[in-house]
Amino acid sequence: MTVLAPGLLLLALLAGGGAIAQERRNWFDDPFWQASADVPDCPTPAGPLLTQEEQRREAHDRIERGTSCWLAGRCADSNIYRGDRALGERVRAALDGSARLTGSSVWVTVQRQWVFLQGCVASPQQALAIEADVKAIDGVQAVVTTLDVGPGRPPTYRRLER
Repeated sequence: MTVLAPGLLLLALLAGGGAIAQERRNWFDDPFWQASADVPDCPTPAGPLLTQEEQRREAHDRIERGTSCWLAGRCADSNIYRGDRALGERVRAALDGSARLTGSSVWVTVQRQWVFLQGCVASPQQALAIEADVKAIDGVQAVVTTLDVGPGRPPTYRRLER
């Protein structure tokens, strides 16, 4: 019978740790919710869920984006993400019970006054109508739509590029 020294056992456990998937979390507490759930086979998007390493990179970019926007006079606040919670509440109120969402499964993410719509819709016209409704909400700077017609592959989080 072979007995591993405690140090070798620890080393073996640590070496295998790289294979473990990193936890994905909503590190910045970005507004993220499911607005409709009528397509049962529509996969849940990743939304703003990041690994810790992705969070570290994103933190730098978020600070830089907010500061640049504020210094250029395009934003009233040096932290453009600060108003996302209030904007998310307005978007949620506008979409809550909307007949436009019938027959869809749509998730919403709000980041830096941009609204991301992900999921599955019944038709391209439905996607355009939902997008138009969200664009009309006061404070929305942009709408990024990743809506598949019918159940499709999982929509993924798309990192904002500068």
